[in-house]
Amino acid sequence: MRGMCALMICAAAITFARAQDAAANTVQQTENQIGGPVRPLAQDFVVVGESPSPERIPIYTPSILALPNGRLVASYEFGTTRMTPEEKKSQYTFILTSDDHGKTWQLRHRTTIIHGRIFSAGGKVYMLGHKGDLRIVASADNGENWGETVNLTQGMRWHQSACDVWKTRGNIYLVMEKHTEGKIKGWDVGELAPVLMRAKETDDLTKPSAWTFSNEMTMANSIPGYKENKLPFEYFGVPYYTQNYPKITYPLLTPEKAAEYAAQKKKPPREITKRNFAPMGWLESNVVQITDPNHYWYDPTGHTFHIFMRAHTGRTNYAAVLKAVEKDDGSIQVGFESAPSGEKLLYLPFPGGHMRFHVLYDAQTKLYWLLCSQSTDSMARPETMSADQLNLPGNERQRMVLYFSKNMVDWCFAGLVAKVDSSKQSRHYASMDIDGDDLVILSRSGDERAESAHNGNLATFHRVKNFRNLVY
Repeated sequence: MRGMCALMICAAAITFARAQDAAANTVQQTENQIGGPVRPLAQDFVVVGESPSPERIPIYTPSILALPNGRLVASYEFGTTRMTPEEKKSQYTFILTSDDHGKTWQLRHRTTIIHGRIFSAGGKVYMLGHKGDLRIVASADNGENWGETVNLTQGMRWHQSACDVWKTRGNIYLVMEKHTEGKIKGWDVGELAPVLMRAKETDDLTKPSAWTFSNEMTMANSIPGYKENKLPFEYFGVPYYTQNYPKITYPLLTPEKAAEYAAQKKKPPREITKRNFAPMGWLESNVVQITDPNHYWYDPTGHTFHIFMRAHTGRTNYAAVLKAVEKDDGSIQVGFESAPSGEKLLYLPFPGGHMRFHVLYDAQTKLYWLLCSQSTDSMARPETMSADQLNLPGNERQRMVLYFSKNMVDWCFAGLVAKVDSSKQSRHYASMDIDGDDLVILSRSGDERAESAHNGNLATFHRVKNFRNLVY
């Protein structure tokens, strides 16, 4: 009898275990059907551009646009820093189109525009960027043929990436960043002014007179104590590494070592100087409007915009935000936003806000979508990093991830778009657009041949299918 009971108990246990396995399998199948909790949404890719010399010539500034007729227009450029003098004479920026959903691409035009972004307005397609001065080129036939590249400014120096554009009330808005003082020795993001530009969509945007420019506001001239390196961010850990405006600092260079090199009249070796921290700043700016009437920052008149920027602080997952307001006289004034308390608000917790990110508004879901880089180990000590890891610990470029938000403040994780496993490779600095039910993405990428995660050798096309199904 005891044996029979034991067999019955054993059989019941096996049945229960099988039921648990079946339930687990059902849950797993359900997760797989909806994508699973963490999944590469668009790991497969099409190579749109490839460097002819990965060790010398990187690929920068991918930009992509989906047209209503189904055509895709994309662009990228070759980095020129280590080109030969003869190579620098060439037209190193490429504009391409695809009429088969991104499977194949045809080169349509070459020019010399740096940090160019592709966008449409008034029935034309434009690329706007700079080469010192702002430069623009236009196509009247959906990117098939292009006109002459012309300057919009004279005697200026600009910066940006292929960030978003915003359209409302028949106008188009975008941000370019102007170099100002030139006092910072090295990466001068503390002296970049995000300038909001406005034009009527139907105007000829290749004419300087079509554009209105906002005022210029830099971090160096807006934050009390910035130039004295006495920044007012107690209890916040910013800057994370020592700032020494207007110079670059080296977290691996101890005072004792610095004195030793100075006494010997020697420069620190590359293994020290390659991990460096420039004075704090903002860059790579996206512009949006708040569309929810219940939002604290909503403007019912429609004349307020918000500029969300990569925050260079040494910390990860913060973005910088400024407010831009159109005045009655048509001018645009950029300044600080405020919390409901009235306190100035510059930094927001923001996934991937420490690196270049791309924001895209979807009117159908009334959600903002965010494509960014994911950091996994920003608290590592710099001296413990492997030789092929880029600069300081927060500078990871291996995981491209997607989020959505209803208010540009609270972000929900939508999925891992694509990743690579080596710290030398990359999937980052991507642009995106909506193509029907899908997101189309052009990434600044690198494989095992790339010089570094920053200097990748590929521009890769990815497609996230049915992206609205990721909302939960």
